[in-house]
Amino acid sequence: MASPLNLLLLSTPVGPLGSGLGGGVELTLTNLCQELGQRGQRLTVLAPMGSELPDVTSPQVTIQPVAGTLQPTAHTQERDCEVLLPGDGVLPAMWDYARRQQQQYDLIVNFAYDWLPFYLTPFFDQPVAHFVTMGSLTTAMDRAIATVANQFPGRIGVYTQTQAETFLPGTACEVLGSAIDLSRYRFCPEPGAALAWMGRISPEKGLEDAIAAAETTGCPLKIMGKIENPAYWQQIQQQYPNAPIEYLGFLGTDQLQAVLGQCRALVMTPRWVEAFGNVAIEALACGVPVIAYRRGGPTEIIRPGETGWLVEPDSVSGLVEAISKIDQLDRWACRRQAEQDYSLTALGDRFEQWFQAILGRRAKTVPC
Repeated sequence: MASPLNLLLLSTPVGPLGSGLGGGVELTLTNLCQELGQRGQRLTVLAPMGSELPDVTSPQVTIQPVAGTLQPTAHTQERDCEVLLPGDGVLPAMWDYARRQQQQYDLIVNFAYDWLPFYLTPFFDQPVAHFVTMGSLTTAMDRAIATVANQFPGRIGVYTQTQAETFLPGTACEVLGSAIDLSRYRFCPEPGAALAWMGRISPEKGLEDAIAAAETTGCPLKIMGKIENPAYWQQIQQQYPNAPIEYLGFLGTDQLQAVLGQCRALVMTPRWVEAFGNVAIEALACGVPVIAYRRGGPTEIIRPGETGWLVEPDSVSGLVEAISKIDQLDRWACRRQAEQDYSLTALGDRFEQWFQAILGRRAKTVPC
């Protein structure tokens, strides 16, 4: 870019950065901050109190913590539910800060999958862009996203085309993908016997299918992620008391990649349309093939027969068959795909081009 931008990034309001409550958006935001900061861009990240970005070393990146009640998660709500805003919520507090300080920034970038930021977009003087981190979940969000897409062309970014197609017809989106810091993931050529499963432990992630497949095959399953729904986790343990599983908790990147690299494959079992699936590219970076349901973002990541297998959705027998074919795959091919498609450099390039397109389009519409 010709000159550095001053960017205000608003994080997810469902949990502090570093807590794991935000799911894949935390990893995306962290990696984007690291890459853009190293390029000289100036970034301020608004996030709930207690947030941390320990993996971001650039002095160009600062966190502005905001107090308030955390926002309910969209994926736990009914499709036609009403919009929920706690009276002392952190979400309105974050956007009040953005409104008051907007003139200090060239561009405001929203990472929250919530109705309020989209509703507020026309009322800001400075341009607001939205990186949408999930597929269609509620009617209210679909309408809000479509309204911004129509009123402000080019302002909606998404992970994948598969994700974009879940929204209302005609909702134009910029497909930006995702990435990881490949230097932090070590390639492991010779794994152990275990499989891996990573993600929020919540019903839409379908963990019970991975456990059922592990029990059928006798392969140990290492489970990593935040327990978002304790009742669901208890139910699974009662349903599969003899399954060969080990729960390791929510792990930081260094510890996670060390465990993941030793696994034969990563199993992904989403019940919903995954917007992307950052865990898939984390696995590929370690040389770990990915077995996933043919649903959502993983269909745009996995190369069947080369870096993993795609399975009929909700088919445990399909998972079992794919597990039997893991050894046919070349772990070096997995690492090569990660290096070719999911580097931080490529992610930074895509986002900078998106930002410049937004600012260039706005410059043409603002009178001199």
